[in-house]
Amino acid sequence: MHMATEELDRRARAREDESSDDLFYSEPRMVAHIDDAAIAQVTAIYRALLTPLAPQGRVLDLMSSRYSHLPTDLPLAEVVGLGMNADELAENPHLTSSVVHNLNIDPRLPFDDESFDAVLNTVSVQYLTQPLAVFRDLARILKPGAPYAVIFSNRMFPTKAVLAWRERDDQGHIALVRDYFAASGLYGEPEVIVHPGKQGFWFGGGADPIYAVIARRL
Repeated sequence: MHMATEELDRRARAREDESSDDLFYSEPRMVAHIDDAAIAQVTAIYRALLTPLAPQGRVLDLMSSRYSHLPTDLPLAEVVGLGMNADELAENPHLTSSVVHNLNIDPRLPFDDESFDAVLNTVSVQYLTQPLAVFRDLARILKPGAPYAVIFSNRMFPTKAVLAWRERDDQGHIALVRDYFAASGLYGEPEVIVHPGKQGFWFGGGADPIYAVIARRL
């Protein structure tokens, strides 16, 4: 059963740290937010999803940062990064252009209708305080049938993650993202990909889990 839209909105707006996101992201973090094994899984998912778009595809890397985890040998016409820190975006080698934009202040994306062949959101969906508005506007900028891929792990900045995310486990996160897609009413049935990772016996021997929820614009 899908969570009611009003409940999704209420829980998505509640965070421990309600200070300005612009302040929180003012200092660049030139780090990957998942481990190497998880990065390899993300890259493999993106390779399978985006290869049919090569070499003419135009892709939006939503809530982008220093790394996009795209295959280095996959030719794309354009990869646009939308994020919160200009220095991080400038250091991302995959991006052909970038824009600094705070989706929690303005969920409308600064792009034309039906201008992208795919949208990617990597380990950042938990920070959206207006997820339904963002998901709906993403459908506006996606071409019909184009995918929106939401990939996440079990890591986060807990003070900036919304209540709806913090109170759930990994399976609950999958259900929540599915609810975002369903409540928007603008996407087909999502595909779910699970790479559960593993617990390492020795320090550093584990691997972060990776979950992908991918739906296509109707």
